[in-house]
Amino acid sequence: MTAVHLGMPGLPTAPRGVGHLRGDRSFPDAARDALRDGQLRANLGHATTTIRGKRAAVVGEVPDWEQLRQAGKALKAATMARLDEHLIALEEQVTARGGTVHWARDAIEANEIVTRLVRATGADEVVKVKSMATQEIGLNEALEAAGVTAHETDLAELIVQLGEDTPSHILVPAIHKNRAEIREIFLRTMPGVDPGLTDDPRRLAMAARAHLRERFLRARVAVSGANFAVAETGTLAVVESEGNGRMCLTLPQTLITVMGIEKVVPTWRDLEVFLQLLPRSSTGERMNPYTSLWAGVTPGDGPQEFHLVLLDNGRTAVLADEVGREALHCIRCSACLNVCPVYERTGGHAYGSVYPGPIGAVLSPQLTGVEDNASLPYASTLCGACYDVCPVAIDIPSILVHLRAEHVEAQERTTPEALAFRALAKAMSNPRLWRLAQRAAGLGRFLARGRPTLPAALPPPISGWTRTRDLPTPPRETFTQSWAREHRR
Repeated sequence: MTAVHLGMPGLPTAPRGVGHLRGDRSFPDAARDALRDGQLRANLGHATTTIRGKRAAVVGEVPDWEQLRQAGKALKAATMARLDEHLIALEEQVTARGGTVHWARDAIEANEIVTRLVRATGADEVVKVKSMATQEIGLNEALEAAGVTAHETDLAELIVQLGEDTPSHILVPAIHKNRAEIREIFLRTMPGVDPGLTDDPRRLAMAARAHLRERFLRARVAVSGANFAVAETGTLAVVESEGNGRMCLTLPQTLITVMGIEKVVPTWRDLEVFLQLLPRSSTGERMNPYTSLWAGVTPGDGPQEFHLVLLDNGRTAVLADEVGREALHCIRCSACLNVCPVYERTGGHAYGSVYPGPIGAVLSPQLTGVEDNASLPYASTLCGACYDVCPVAIDIPSILVHLRAEHVEAQERTTPEALAFRALAKAMSNPRLWRLAQRAAGLGRFLARGRPTLPAALPPPISGWTRTRDLPTPPRETFTQSWAREHRR
C-alpha cells in the first residue's frame, strides 16, 4: 500500500463495503414484527437495564470521566487524520516481529486471503474469538463454502451459532435469548450434553466449556478480531470476559487476525486511555478480566505463524465524509445500544446489519452507501442518549441528520413527498397562492370535528404521513389575520 491520506477529499478511496451489511427488509417492517414479540422485549428490557446500571456505577467512580472521554475523542480524530501513516508503521512493526500483513480492499478480498491461508495449513476447521469484522465480511460462510468449519468460541456467539441465529448486539450477541431458550439450544445441538441439563447459568457455562475444550485442544488455526493495534510496536489487543479468546490466541499453531483499519492507535500511551474507557462503557467493569496483547511471533511461545488482515471494506469512503467519518471513532463498547429506546424495543435483528443500534444506524449506511441501508438513519428518535454515553463522544444524532439529508438528496424529484414539498415551496413564495392555500387548509377543521388533531385515517397519499404523525387541526384564523385584527387602528 502506498502512503496516501486515505479517504481525504480529492484522493482515491476504496469501493463501498461488500459483505453482510445490507438489510433484506427496511427497518420499519422488521421493527414492526419485533414489537409483536413480547418475550423479545422482556429479554431486551431486562438485559439493557442491568447493563446500564452497572455502567453508571463504575463511570460514577471516575472523577475525570468527561476529560477522559474528550481525550478519547481527540485521540481518535488525530489518528484518523494521519491514518495512512499509522497503518504503514503498524505493518512495518508487525513484519519486523515475524508476522505477515495483508491488505484487503473489501469483503471478497479479505475472505479470499483468509481462506487461502487456512487451506495452506491443511486444516479443515478453525476456532474463532468474537470478531465484528469477520461477521461484517461473512467469513464463516466463505470458509464453509471452501470446506472449512468455523467454531465460534465466545459463549454468546456459540449460542447464536448453535441456534442457527444471528447476533443481535455488539457486546452480548445472544441478548435476545433467555436461559431457558439457551438450555433448549444446548440440549438440541450439543453432542454428548447431559440430558438432565438445567437452565442454571453455571450449569450452562460448564456444558459450553466441555463442548469448547475439545475444539481448542485439536485446533491448528485460529481466527480473531482485534480491539486495538498499537502502531509504534506492532502490538495487537483483544479484550474479553471469558478467557475463551485467550485459548484461541495461544493454543493453535497459526493465528489469523482480521482488523478494520480504524482500530489502530499510534502509541501505548493512547491505548492506556481506551483501556479505561472501553470496559466501563461496555461491560460495566473497571477493567476487562482478560486483556491479551501480542506482537508478531515468539519462538516456542504461542502461534508460530501470525497473519494480520487489514480490512478497508468501505472505511476510506467513510473517511472522505467530513461529517460521517466520526463514526469510525467507535470502539465497539455498545453503550449506545443499551440506552437507545428504539433498540430496547426492537432488538438488533430489526436493523438487518452486523452493526445494530445507533452506531449501526450511522456506520452501516456509510460502509455500503446510504441507499443500500436507507431506512437505518431514520431508526432513531434523535433523543441524544447515545451521544451522552458514548465514551469517545461521537455525535451520532448529528450524523443521523446528515445521512437523512444525503438520502433525501439522492431521491428522484418525482416522489410524492418531493412533489408535495415542491408545491408547498411554490405556494409559500407567492402571497396570493399562500392565502389561497391557507383558506383551503381551513377546511381541515370540518374533518377534525373539534379535536386538536386531524384523524389518522385520512385518504391516501396523506394517510402515509398521518399514520405515524399527529397533524394539528388548522387554526380558526391565520397569523396574518390575527395580526391585522389585533393591530387594526
